[in-house]
Amino acid sequence: MARTTRPTPRELAVDWPRVASGDPIGEIARGFTLNLIEAIGDRSLRSVAESTGVGHASLSRIIEGQLWPDMWTVARLERGLGRALWPRGG
Repeated sequence: MARTTRPTPRELAVDWPRVASGDPIGEIARGFTLNLIEAIGDRSLRSVAESTGVGHASLSRIIEGQLWPDMWTVARLERGLGRALWPRGG
C-alpha cells in the first residue's frame, strides 16, 4: 500500500516558522518548532544531536520545516532537552 503524500510543515505556512499557519496541523508543527528553537537556544545542532540522540541533519530539517518529526524523535528531543516541546492543547 502506497504511503499518502502530505505537504511539509513549511508548505503549510507563508513564512516558516515566523508567521502563523492557516492550517491547524501546520500550526501545531510550527508551535513544536518554535519550542524546539527556544530549547536549543545558542547551542549548536551538533551538541543537541549528541545529547538527544537525534541526528543534527534531522534537527535542521525539522527546524526548516522540511520534515515531520515522528513520536520517537519528539520523545528523544523532549527527554534530552529536559522539557516539553509538543504544543499542549493542540
